[in-house]
Amino acid sequence: MEEGKFIVAADLGLSIHAFEDIAEIVGQGYGSSGMLLTEQDLAPEFFDLHSGWAGELFQKCTNYHVRLALVLPHPERYGERVSELAFEHRRHNLIRFFDLNEDARTWLDTEQD
Repeated sequence: MEEGKFIVAADLGLSIHAFEDIAEIVGQGYGSSGMLLTEQDLAPEFFDLHSGWAGELFQKCTNYHVRLALVLPHPERYGERVSELAFEHRRHNLIRFFDLNEDARTWLDTEQD
């Protein structure tokens, strides 16, 4: 990985299909300009907010200052709570949800303070 470039999880064969995968994702994103995850990179458990997977990922990204772009075009598919979470994170400084892959890439390409 080139220093400062963002990481596309799928390009490295990374995904979150077990709780333990969260640490790997954050570790790979550390030192980059961020990590891009799509809906396909996430197990159904991620979208069950009672599982704690999303909270764990968000907390680790916050603690280690890893920017995270989540491409989720239709969060309402996963229920009202996921829709609310996506809406609340449309302008977050570290963790953002996007409808389009291109918008996520543009955000990750921008310099952050």
